[in-house]
Amino acid sequence: MDVKVGYYRRPCPYGYRSDPRRTCNCLPTQIEKYMGKISGPLMDRIDIHIEVPAVPFDELSSPARGGSTSAQMRADVVKAREGQLARFGNGAIQYNAQMSSRQVRQFCKLNWPCQHMLRHSVEEMGLSARAHDKILRVARTIADVAGDESIDESHLAEAIGYRSLDRDFWS
Repeated sequence: MDVKVGYYRRPCPYGYRSDPRRTCNCLPTQIEKYMGKISGPLMDRIDIHIEVPAVPFDELSSPARGGSTSAQMRADVVKAREGQLARFGNGAIQYNAQMSSRQVRQFCKLNWPCQHMLRHSVEEMGLSARAHDKILRVARTIADVAGDESIDESHLAEAIGYRSLDRDFWS
């Protein structure tokens, strides 16, 4: 789906922040300096960025429980891609990630509760116009994978959640 996912290794200089097994002793100034090494404009260009906490050994070694299989996930992605191809026709655009700002406004229309949620998130998180559009593209993709015609609050909330590095220090 042509989504740019960034990989950022550690949430603090020593890598212990949000680690359930170790205590982070970093000062806020150390974390701010460390996180400041990645520029805002660079972070804006990454569609999805989330913190992935360490997985406890017991969960790693236990038998798989529930969830989707790779085949089920593949089928959902193929269905979403087919929907995107149908939406954009035979033009140069094939996927949501390729939409221009104008196309985002056309294909990512929000109802009032979603508009309010996005406005609040943009203001609270201090998001740029680029981040605003990326949230809408990701929300459109989440709705496509779910098989929904329109973006609803759950799709938008999930997309906003994928902008976790826009928040101060990965709160």
